[in-house]
Amino acid sequence: MSLLVYLDYAGIALFAATGALAASRKQLDLIGFLFFAMVTGTGGGTMRDIVLGRVPVFWVLNPAYILVCCIMGVVVFFTAHLLESRYRLLIWLDAIGLAAYCVIGAAKGLAATGSPTIAIVTGTLTATFGGILRDLMANEPSVLLRPEIYVTAALIGAGVFTLANGLGMPLYLASACGVVAAFAVRGGALWFGWTFPTYRHKPGRHPDDVM
Repeated sequence: MSLLVYLDYAGIALFAATGALAASRKQLDLIGFLFFAMVTGTGGGTMRDIVLGRVPVFWVLNPAYILVCCIMGVVVFFTAHLLESRYRLLIWLDAIGLAAYCVIGAAKGLAATGSPTIAIVTGTLTATFGGILRDLMANEPSVLLRPEIYVTAALIGAGVFTLANGLGMPLYLASACGVVAAFAVRGGALWFGWTFPTYRHKPGRHPDDVM
């Protein structure tokens, strides 16, 4: 399971860094950086564990995850000003974190339930919920509202890992397939602007107009 542990730490560190970068855009103090890093880094995994009924959640059982988030928050606090475009780095780090975390989320869901369906759901949830919380706290446009593909990338990565694992592939190969698939879709969406067709019909009326 060492590979999954490494992926777990990597995903949390990357998401924590994106949370700290969001704090830098809001010009918060060091405590604000640490708070954003911890909530973003652990948010997806916390929701996953609650859904699976695994309490205490993972960072309570292993406080090292909190230390990883704090370290990333401090590092970004002292280095964010060196970056030319913090938002660009944020979305690319988010893409890498999403790719790693959708696999670890799927692996934990599969280990807990044995259900491929639940594995894909927990993988997608783990990979996306932290970014959603980050944008909500920072009052930034949510990643869910961005035009390019986001949740689907996590869904595909978790699905590819689950399928590869079900076919009997070694853990490292199944994990690599899931990570590459998720990052390829999300990276392609960022680079080429891949999107799905959107709803184009007449929007619903404002609630005040129907009261």
